[in-house]
Amino acid sequence: AFGVITDIQFADAEDGHDFGGSRRRYYRHSLRLLREAVRAWAFESPPIDFVLQLGDSIDGLNARRGEAESALRKVLEALGRLPVPVHHAWGNHELYNFSRARLAQSGLCSRPAGGAAGPPDELCQAYHCSPAARLRLVVLDAYDLSILGRDPDSPRYEESLRLLREKNPNEDLNSPAGLKEPQFVAFNGGFSQAQLDWFDEVLKFSDENQEKVVVMGHLPIHPSASDRVCLAWNYESALSVIHSHRCVVCVLAGHLHDGGYCLDSHGVHHLTLEGVIETPPESNAFGTIYVYEDKMILKGRGRIADRVMQF
Repeated sequence: AFGVITDIQFADAEDGHDFGGSRRRYYRHSLRLLREAVRAWAFESPPIDFVLQLGDSIDGLNARRGEAESALRKVLEALGRLPVPVHHAWGNHELYNFSRARLAQSGLCSRPAGGAAGPPDELCQAYHCSPAARLRLVVLDAYDLSILGRDPDSPRYEESLRLLREKNPNEDLNSPAGLKEPQFVAFNGGFSQAQLDWFDEVLKFSDENQEKVVVMGHLPIHPSASDRVCLAWNYESALSVIHSHRCVVCVLAGHLHDGGYCLDSHGVHHLTLEGVIETPPESNAFGTIYVYEDKMILKGRGRIADRVMQF
């Protein structure tokens, strides 16, 4: 069993709204909802073995207020009350607050030291582990290609900016207006070829060893589990890797605060979880997933509905 939560986006600030000005965001209450989730997970039976934090743990508002470090400390303290590992995906809001190099030295870097579990680039927050027999978790870094959190002089930044400008001619690179591929906005990102090649090798190993694989990352990679604006830039490439193997049973993502779900044509469940940040204080948005030989059962709280995902 494991806990799932996403888009906490904590800031010690009064309630606000999204960039469109129409959706309420509960910045300060999100930390209280996280603490409630932690208390609930502490009493789960059977006990949970780990937690997946699917990205955007603190809000970009903190960077403008000079409060990024203190906000992150409070979120990590809340999660640290659990005696189990927490696996973190990096989202756009982490990268609004910190450079990729800083994140790699922070408590949000859950990639094992030494590099063997992930791609050659040690600043890539992608890795795999086996939390139980015949079960493998793969964490993907959906901002491996991105202009966020990177030095503008770096080759990866230049490559990402070139790709973004090819696909998005808008003056505001966060605007999807008029785009044939509306996911090509600056608040999204994608997967480098090196990460995709590594991912392919991990799934090949899991195929050979008859493992079930759960994939997690901040950005959704299936258009039927997301709106088109919130997808990873090269989501089709990630899907192609998954569909060339038999082992993946579920892909978990955040980013789209309304959530989404689909069972794709290859029998893979794509579950996009609702975000804490837009959850009213009297509700919540987290869940516990129980893994069996032939299914996963999500027990949701608040905005997140219960779900059975058969393999």
